[in-house]
Amino acid sequence: MKPRIAVAGVGAFGKNHLRVIHQSEHAGLAGVFDTNLEHAAKVAEPYGCRVFANLEELAANADAAVVATPTVTHAEIGCRLIESGLDVMVEKPIAHSLEAGRALVDAAVRHGRILQIGHLERFNPAIIALEQAIGTPLFFEIHRLSEFSPRCLDVDVVLDLMIHDVDILLALTGEKPEDIRAAGVRILSEKVDIANVRIQFPSGCIANLTASRVSTERVRKLRLFQPHEYISLDYHRQDAVRFRVKPPMAIDFAQLPVTKDEPLRLELEGFFASIATRQPPRVTGEQGLAALEVAFEILARIDEHYRLVEKTLAST
Repeated sequence: MKPRIAVAGVGAFGKNHLRVIHQSEHAGLAGVFDTNLEHAAKVAEPYGCRVFANLEELAANADAAVVATPTVTHAEIGCRLIESGLDVMVEKPIAHSLEAGRALVDAAVRHGRILQIGHLERFNPAIIALEQAIGTPLFFEIHRLSEFSPRCLDVDVVLDLMIHDVDILLALTGEKPEDIRAAGVRILSEKVDIANVRIQFPSGCIANLTASRVSTERVRKLRLFQPHEYISLDYHRQDAVRFRVKPPMAIDFAQLPVTKDEPLRLELEGFFASIATRQPPRVTGEQGLAALEVAFEILARIDEHYRLVEKTLAST
């Protein structure tokens, strides 16, 4: 029998979850919940699904749920649903604090529930192809730039955008950072809108990341350098090109084999498969928590740099 999946939070991204769940052959759409019941009814109408009055009603009529509410509510809502016996997928970041994130992870372990974190780019077909090409990574150069949008102003650019690439770096290197240097600037909001980070791993691998939500264009690119080769990946185009040194003095290049697909569909199908098999998801709660921990370390380094700049300006 197909699992009944509910969606809590039907804002900009929650609506996409509704569409993909409705289209899936491996799950059924149980219904939606949102604190704005009028909006929830409007969003649910095209799918003919139920609008739940509260989380208790949702939990009583679903087997699993996607939590796509504001970040500050992830832990509270996720824990309540897990304690009610549901498997849960929580949008990234896992929570607004490490304590809240740990509460989610602990609740899933205690109740034997699946907890998947919505780090969507891990399901990007280009990243899946890159995983097969990873050897000994030496240097990453990553740019994630977006035009300004008021949609995600409850979190800064590190938790909004850069955390995608932090999660990918942790997965690709299999290491925790040993040194982080960072700088960031508040431009159009009260939080950091653009950030640049240099991360060093114990193996000697270096990653340079830039994330901005005040760009004039949308850029999603990753470049990886490892012995005798360079791989250039475009998240948006879902392609990756490998450049290799070919003796004696030539460069050979070829596309990595990528099977293009919608990352959200792959992410949700992975969640449904974990529900059915009880196997850990591709992005576990522990991995979501690890990415959040590094993100907070980055923010601490940004704050240190900001105070240094203030001190310098005050003395001039």
